[in-house]
Amino acid sequence: MKYHSTRGQAPVLDFADVVLTGLARDGGLYVPESYPQFSVEQWRQLRGKPYQVVAYEVMKPFVGDAIQPDALKTLIDEAYAGFHHKAIAPIKQLDTNHFLLELFHGPTLAFKDYALQFLGKLFDHLLQERGERVTILGATSGDTGSAAIEACRDKDTIDIFILHPHNRTSEIQRKQMTTVLSTNVHNIALNAPFDDCQTIVKELFNDLDFRDKYKLSAVNSINWARIMAQVVYYVYAALNLGAPERTLSFAVPTGNFGNVFAAYVAKRMGLPISKLAIGTNKNDILARFFDSGKMSTDAVSPSIAPSMDIQISSNFERLLFHTYGNDADHVMKTMAEFKKTGIFSVSPDVLTELRKTFAGRRFDDDSIAQIIQKIYHATGELIDPHTAIACAPDLLQELPNDAVHVSLACAHPAKFPDAIKGAVDVFPHLPDFLSDLFEREEQFTVLDNDRATVKAFVEETLGAR
Repeated sequence: MKYHSTRGQAPVLDFADVVLTGLARDGGLYVPESYPQFSVEQWRQLRGKPYQVVAYEVMKPFVGDAIQPDALKTLIDEAYAGFHHKAIAPIKQLDTNHFLLELFHGPTLAFKDYALQFLGKLFDHLLQERGERVTILGATSGDTGSAAIEACRDKDTIDIFILHPHNRTSEIQRKQMTTVLSTNVHNIALNAPFDDCQTIVKELFNDLDFRDKYKLSAVNSINWARIMAQVVYYVYAALNLGAPERTLSFAVPTGNFGNVFAAYVAKRMGLPISKLAIGTNKNDILARFFDSGKMSTDAVSPSIAPSMDIQISSNFERLLFHTYGNDADHVMKTMAEFKKTGIFSVSPDVLTELRKTFAGRRFDDDSIAQIIQKIYHATGELIDPHTAIACAPDLLQELPNDAVHVSLACAHPAKFPDAIKGAVDVFPHLPDFLSDLFEREEQFTVLDNDRATVKAFVEETLGAR
């Protein structure tokens, strides 16, 4: 399997090099040259299989011959060995045709674990084979950082720097990052919103001399392996709910567009997915796009669903690439326009085509709290603010009645105790393995919102090592 940049100006790479490269050298994102196709019979053969078996079969075509089959199986088994539910991604029924896919049973209680626990093992395997070391540079709005740090801590082949927006994550999200005191882990609290953190990371990747000198790589969902690993839980859920004989639709809380793009990939592979409903918080750039066809950035407004406090959805570029018929030149021009003006539009015909698969809705803090309350009183389930968006009746109405409705539960409610307590007057407790989190020592560095400052910090830290 070969991979091409969405902007067409970077080298074509195999899977291993794509993983270690992360962001393409032309600023684009890597996508596979084609999507593997699974027949109805192949889907049937996977039904009822353990999560790890499904993961191997889904990932194998994307990996190609970059990793030996036995080694890939071992990486997958090791990645999910530490999860706290035997099903890995259990499904709960909330109503007659409404199911909840729980994606918070990993070590950091968020859906990011499903990709990053695998990616951490994958990085280490590839780097040990090559006798190399890399510097992982990433930005997080809350959950990616802790999952990435947990996956990469104590690895001799990796230094990891994670930027998070200072005082704009939940306290638990912050502590899950900053209480990891491993010598290869470096937390940066940037005096800026998440989008600025992400912009600095992209700019440092585009500084090719700096990138090459320190062998930068990425764990954000700009890294194709993140998307690939997330495809697995859509397949697993669909098969357990009757696919390929039954059609499914998913409601997905979305900020950076990576999670829902993985569902789109599963659909491209032949999984019977009819509709993908995208829920945003009040930072509603994606909901506005699917309403108007215009992508237009605005100021980020803090919300009770902080992982989605985003105005620039990086992974949307991958969808744009496919929407334009894999026309890299068109994508290059569009993204240049977007960087310059903060705005781009698609034609009415393109928007009509996109709406066949996608729909978007916006929910403010009051609406999110009301959904948490409604689900709790109706089912007894405590759900976090991001999951609440995926369970919103207005969002589910966007899904066709003849498809099974699945909402993604992307984080454990205990990660956002203030929002839960405010909505239903119940305090969600952390699992026992994290019960001492607030007693642990923290370690992080507060930096100004300045690329040169961040660059100097990385250079100084690595120089000291």
